[in-house]
Amino acid sequence: MFKRVFKQLSVGVALSAAALSAQAIDITGAGASFPYPIYAKWAAQYQQETGSRINYQSIGSGGGQQQIIARTVDFGASDDPMKAADLEQHNLLQFPAIIGGVVPVVNVEGIKPGELKLSGAVLADIFLSKIKKWDDEAIKALNPDLKLPSASIIVVHRSDGSGTTFNWTNYLSKVSPDWKETVGEGKAVKWPTGQGGKGNEGVAAYVRQLKNSIGYVEYAYAKQNQLSWAQMQNKDGQFVQPSEQTFAAAAANADWNSAPGMGVVLTDEPGAESWPITAASFILVHKSQNKPENGKAVLDFFDWAFKNGGKMAVELDYVPMPESVADQIREKWRTEVKSADGAPVWN
Repeated sequence: MFKRVFKQLSVGVALSAAALSAQAIDITGAGASFPYPIYAKWAAQYQQETGSRINYQSIGSGGGQQQIIARTVDFGASDDPMKAADLEQHNLLQFPAIIGGVVPVVNVEGIKPGELKLSGAVLADIFLSKIKKWDDEAIKALNPDLKLPSASIIVVHRSDGSGTTFNWTNYLSKVSPDWKETVGEGKAVKWPTGQGGKGNEGVAAYVRQLKNSIGYVEYAYAKQNQLSWAQMQNKDGQFVQPSEQTFAAAAANADWNSAPGMGVVLTDEPGAESWPITAASFILVHKSQNKPENGKAVLDFFDWAFKNGGKMAVELDYVPMPESVADQIREKWRTEVKSADGAPVWN
């Protein structure tokens, strides 16, 4: 009798250990630097609660797409949504994970965060090197009360393949026919002027160091690096500040099923309160999972983030995915992500 009870107890302990081991799976991801601050915050809290580690490398959207295609990571991240043909070719599922905003940041003596006003047309002309000085009449007309120096503008842009660059250049292409014709949009473009920094981190560092510079970063990087951001004139002609509220206003009417892989681009959206360079960041996973336990662990993490990460997202001025959209995403996980033998990975 004693032997039988001991054997049952041993089996029970072994099963419990196996269950804990199954829960605490370490996963790797790589890609966009735009969402890195919130992914890092989520990952730290998730590890504390579950024991599972999320190793996420901020290498840019282009790198994230390349690494998930090569299966060197468990998930990729990109702010430039992949096209339908590419998703189909590589058998990938794409879904949005977070919404935020790209902001112009400047280092001009005496200019405080949120003081400088810019329009899309003026911004495009600065990055086209048509506007070369801070006291150019076009900038002064928008800022009659600011003391602007007669100093050359130093443009800073991304040097790596970047979804932040995609959203930035997508916006400039919408507001400036000249930009659209001469430069266009993409994760990497041929810049007419300026110097490059790697990642949002690199651009923020350069702008912080270089006087009279202007660049573009995700809003959390501007705040963390104590950079001065600019107000932007939106599609409705209103000047708005970057914030969770103005990002949410731009995303409010998004139809997530209007684009392949829910790849909605949120730039230059209408609305009096809309931030004009709002963007979603996307996650990429393989529909056919060679390591189904890792695939499930990825989806478990983002399920946890959708349920528990909203407050943390707001604290960093991101916009969490609405619950109705999260439910649509979960349904795609259930029906589209499978193990090699065709069994659902997540339910």
